[in-house]
Amino acid sequence: MKKERSLTGRLLQYGALTLFVHLAACSDAAPPPPPAANAEQAQAVAEPAADAKLVVAFGDSLYAGYNLDQGKGLAPVLEKALNADGVKARVVNAGVSGDTTAAGLARLAFTLDGLPRKPDLMLVGLGGNDMLRGLSPAETRANLDAILSEAQKRGIKVMLTGMLASPNMGPDYAKAFNPIFPELAKAHGATLYPFMLDGVIGHRALQLPDGIHPNDEGVTVIVGKLAPVVAKALKP
Repeated sequence: MKKERSLTGRLLQYGALTLFVHLAACSDAAPPPPPAANAEQAQAVAEPAADAKLVVAFGDSLYAGYNLDQGKGLAPVLEKALNADGVKARVVNAGVSGDTTAAGLARLAFTLDGLPRKPDLMLVGLGGNDMLRGLSPAETRANLDAILSEAQKRGIKVMLTGMLASPNMGPDYAKAFNPIFPELAKAHGATLYPFMLDGVIGHRALQLPDGIHPNDEGVTVIVGKLAPVVAKALKP
């Protein structure tokens, strides 16, 4: 039996693939990001049952269900997992593919104001596109800090799902980028899920052909790890 590759090996593969995505994103021929459809969908959410927790998944393509069939993305799969574990919840998909932290901050108030009521928990999963585009970690930190501050101001509990810098970004970038998530979670009293792609990166059977986004099985793996943390965060 072959020994499972180390996290370092899987991250190196992640680095090679994200370099390709980064170069494509910077190309003049690169397609524009898709429209913010899920931001609009979040406004049409029906009032959840009075005894159900309202969770909003506010993030980028990893939340939006990029290239997955309806019902196969993070939000619906997480909702099913929570309900199966006896946690009655409605999980709203407020993920927008291509969103940077700046784009997320710009639509935050619109998204929250359009929900039927204040959510019991907001999952925040942004920063990956900042990294892919080589944006300043200081800007990423400032935008995420503002997002968490707004949630705190509204009395909304937050779970921050972290991202790691691809190795091809270099050690200096990683040194500035990687601490953003644990440090902001600590500063705002938010729950931290350290790495959103834990268990998926480096496992091609769990990924779409781009080698980054999870496929149906990958989402199931992510939710299997994430759901217990979400359930704990939903407790009073």
